[in-house]
Amino acid sequence: MKYLKVIAFTHKQIELKELGKLVICQENLTDKLRRVKSQFDIPEIFYLATCNRVEFIMASNQVVDKAFAEHFINALEIGLCPAHMDVFMQGASIYEDQEALNHLLRTSCSLESMIVGEKEILPQMRKAYEQCKGEGLTDDYLRMVMNTVVKTAKEVYTNTNISRNPISVVSLAYRKLKELKLCTNARVLIIGAGETNRNISKYLQKHKFTNFAVFNRTISKAQQLASDLGGEAFELEDLKTYKKGFDAIITCTSAVQPIITTEIYKSLLNGETDRKTIVDLAIPNDTAPEVLTEFPVNFIEVHSLNEVAKKNLQERYQELVHAEKIIEQNIAEFIPLLKQRRIEVAMREVPEKIKEIRNTAINSVFADEVQGMDEQSREILEKVINYMEKKYISVPMIMAKEILINS
Repeated sequence: MKYLKVIAFTHKQIELKELGKLVICQENLTDKLRRVKSQFDIPEIFYLATCNRVEFIMASNQVVDKAFAEHFINALEIGLCPAHMDVFMQGASIYEDQEALNHLLRTSCSLESMIVGEKEILPQMRKAYEQCKGEGLTDDYLRMVMNTVVKTAKEVYTNTNISRNPISVVSLAYRKLKELKLCTNARVLIIGAGETNRNISKYLQKHKFTNFAVFNRTISKAQQLASDLGGEAFELEDLKTYKKGFDAIITCTSAVQPIITTEIYKSLLNGETDRKTIVDLAIPNDTAPEVLTEFPVNFIEVHSLNEVAKKNLQERYQELVHAEKIIEQNIAEFIPLLKQRRIEVAMREVPEKIKEIRNTAINSVFADEVQGMDEQSREILEKVINYMEKKYISVPMIMAKEILINS
C-alpha cells in the first residue's frame, strides 16, 4: 500500500484557532486541487476539513515527506506567511502505506477525534470524498480505500459501545428532559440565547416541540433564536411580567447571580401549582436554591450532568481495545482485496484480446473451413469456442490472483 499517502494537520499538534488558516474556501477548492494534482502528478486526491483537522489524502508513488508537504501547501496558494508555514510543518503528520490506512480508519471511527465516539466525522469524511469524486479528482484506488473506511466505522459503531452513551452536557440534558415525557406542545421558556441553549433547542425542535418563548439580555439574539424556533422573543427583564405560564424552563446565561428567584418563579407560575421542570445549564446556576425548596420542581442541572459525562467518556475509552481489533481485521482484509483488484485492473484487456483472437480465427484464418461446415458442425464449433473462451479468460486471472496473494 505504498501508494496511499496522508498529510494531516490536527488538533493534536496544532491549536484549533490556527487550523482555520489551512481551510480552503469551497468556491476555490476544486481548482486548487486540480492544479496541485497536475503539478505534482498525483493520480488521485481528496481533501478533508473539519473543526479539528485538515487532511490531504492521496494516491501517489512519490515520496511524501515534510519537504514535499511544504512545497505542496505553498502550491495551494492559501496565503500562509512563513511563520505560520513553520508552525504547520512542525505539527504536520505524514502517513503512508499501512499506517496511512490505519490513520484513516481510526479517524473514521472517531478514535482520532477530540471526543472519542462522536459520529459526525464519518459523514464528514464521506461528504469530502464524494465531493472530490464528483469533480473527477479520485478513481478506483481511493474508492476501495473509502469502502473500507465506511465499512470499518460502521462495524465499530455497531459492535462496540464507543458511541452509545452521550457525553455532551446538552445531549444528556435532553435525554433527562425526554425521560419526563413532556408533550410536544409543552410551554418551554428559554432563558439565554447562547450556543448551549441554541443546541438544546435544536434537539427540542427536532422532536417536534413547538411552543417556545425566548428571553435574552440582547433582544436581537432572542429574536434570532425565536425565529428559528417559531416562538416569541422577549427581553430578559420581561420575565418579571410574563403571564402566559410554562411547563419547562431551559436556562443558561453568564449571570453571576440567580436569574430565577423565588419572586420571579412565583410570578411565572401565575397561579399554577403542578410540578414544573427546570433545566439549568449555567455555571453558577441561574436558579436560586430557594426555588427548589419552596416549589415542586424537576431540576436538571449542569453539575450532575458533568459527572455522568465524565463517566460515559471513561466507558468509551474502555471500548478502544475492541475498536482497534476491528480496525486491524479490516486492514488485514483490505490488503488481499487490493492485490486482487490490481490484478483485475491489470488484466482488463485480457477478455477483449481473446475475443479479437476468436474473431480473427473464425472470420479470417479459418474462414473458408468454417464456411464449408454444415449448420450442426458450426453450432458444435461455436459451443467449443465459447467454452474455451470463458476458460481462457477466467483461468489466468484466477491463477494470477492466487500467485500474487500467496507471494
